[in-house]
Amino acid sequence: QVQLVESGGGSVQTGGSLKISCAASRWTQGTNCMGWFRELPGKEREGVATIYYSGAATYYVDSVKGRFTLSRDSDDIDVAIQGKTKITVSLQMDDLKAEDTAVYYCAAGPVPCGTSPGNFNHWGQGTQVTVSS
Repeated sequence: QVQLVESGGGSVQTGGSLKISCAASRWTQGTNCMGWFRELPGKEREGVATIYYSGAATYYVDSVKGRFTLSRDSDDIDVAIQGKTKITVSLQMDDLKAEDTAVYYCAAGPVPCGTSPGNFNHWGQGTQVTVSS
């Protein structure tokens, strides 16, 4: 079972920046996608940005393109499978807007990646991001 631990988040004013990170341990063979989703009260969870880890391809929802950047901090997925390192992905969020306010969840799963929550089977606990004017 992949374990995901999120860090970062918090409160910021409109136009500001935040960075949230997710460290994955107990990486398992066949897990090749990692990324961030968000959820507003009463709304369905939506994909924000995901990365196909082995190929480094990234996917973004249209509303964050040009403002959010997803990156990964480890190149060797095979070493991670052996448990010798953690895989970390970070989401740099710039020019934040009020509508970005949500609980952000880190997720991991097998291919295909994309931004559909159904493609992911490992989830973190979530971290709150609040953007105020």
